[in-house]
Amino acid sequence: MDVLLAQPRGFCAGVARAIEIAARALAIHGAPVYVFHEIVHNGHVVGDLAARGAVFVEDIEAIPEGAVTVFSAHGVSTAVVDAARRRNLQVIDATCPLVTKVHLQAQRYSQRGYTIVVVGHAGHEEVEGTRGSVSGPVHVVGTLDEIAALPMAAHDPVAYVTQTTLSMDDTRELIDALESRYPQIVGPGLDDICYATLNRQRAVQQLARRVDLVIVVGARNSSNSNRLQEVAADQGVPAWLVQDAADVQAIWLDGVEHIGVTAGASTPEYLVREVCERLRQFGARSVRELPGLAETVRFRLPEGLRQIA
Repeated sequence: MDVLLAQPRGFCAGVARAIEIAARALAIHGAPVYVFHEIVHNGHVVGDLAARGAVFVEDIEAIPEGAVTVFSAHGVSTAVVDAARRRNLQVIDATCPLVTKVHLQAQRYSQRGYTIVVVGHAGHEEVEGTRGSVSGPVHVVGTLDEIAALPMAAHDPVAYVTQTTLSMDDTRELIDALESRYPQIVGPGLDDICYATLNRQRAVQQLARRVDLVIVVGARNSSNSNRLQEVAADQGVPAWLVQDAADVQAIWLDGVEHIGVTAGASTPEYLVREVCERLRQFGARSVRELPGLAETVRFRLPEGLRQIA
């Protein structure tokens, strides 16, 4: 068997920034540093930070008053921001700048009198943060049936934004349905889907055309990792989502000559290397990285954290 690695894969700029923020907060303030939600959707990353003194919580009220608190990369609602202020928490915001852009879009539309539709997965932290950043009426849709059930009339003022980690093909279909139902709707098209999500989906499409099987390394609760698995499967090849090397099964490899490997935007590269090593144990003879787009995007850290190298 031969192994081909997709390029790009793994950490995006927003994930790298969020992890760096948590690490620097620990270096400056010492443990414990509280993190609201998983900093990114990867259990290995969360476990590493927890071992260094990060405390992950799902309820802002569970954080002691005045404590150093990091908001995760997925963003938070206005209610969470207000609760943190009431508790005098020392907040360091690790929200991905591209998610912040979506919040600001939704707020601007809402202030102009539009009913907001968020295209995304209800319950996902990013979607809940976006929904909660708007004071006016908001609806979340993730299927054609949910669009058909929207209560607004055809010519009501409606605007949409999208979750940043969606499949571009699925999102295009949902936007088409919104535009068909609401001819005057306004929104960003596919521009809210982040550059890293698009790049990784395009890379896995190209990868899937050259292999017999695709393995996506990523957490099961990672939206962008799940989308990579779906995009690969849509190309007609078996596609498996694994959290780490222990999840890789020898039975998947029967009759397989070429294996493709990629990783979600919150997956550390060392997990990819460990998956490749396990494939070598199962008989892979070579591991080769495909040519692809080199990402150069970097996001600035908050001002107070830049002095720690």
